[in-house]
Amino acid sequence: MFDPIHLGHLRAAEIARDGLGLDEVLFVPAGLPPHRKPPAAGPLDRFAMVALGTSARRAFVPSDLELRREGPSYTVETVAAVRESRPRAEVVLIVGSDNLPMIPQWRDPERLLDLCTLAVVERPGPARAEAEGVPRGRLRRLQGDALPIASRDVRETIRRGGSARALLPEGVADYIEKRGLYR
Repeated sequence: MFDPIHLGHLRAAEIARDGLGLDEVLFVPAGLPPHRKPPAAGPLDRFAMVALGTSARRAFVPSDLELRREGPSYTVETVAAVRESRPRAEVVLIVGSDNLPMIPQWRDPERLLDLCTLAVVERPGPARAEAEGVPRGRLRRLQGDALPIASRDVRETIRRGGSARALLPEGVADYIEKRGLYR
């Protein structure tokens, strides 16, 4: 969702890029997530923050793919669109280990796993999560120093009037402040 993008997102992307030798990592803010409340910030604000947050890394590419689509943002449709636009590329979906157990509940998980490899960045915290129904050959677990940051905690810190600058990429904190987001 990237509501907002934070340093934990960037660190997870670096772990995946380094661990899998990826040429680039697309950052796709969710349009309308079907499995949770709508994002607190609007789509253009979230895209702007992703663009700001990824601007210092050439391999990180912001994408408005989901924001241009009508209706709910299903990951399987996004991955299919990426595959269609980049037919020679191997598509890798990067998720945090906290999302792994939910994948079998996502829309058309079998098709999703046919379209991409699932890269799971282990997040600090409870024991390693498992995913029933995810074929081992389609799952890559990545080790690294992931950061224990959650967007909801960033939003709550800002809502309470605190500073989240240490958790956010350069420029994103200024953008949030100027736009009055998450207050």
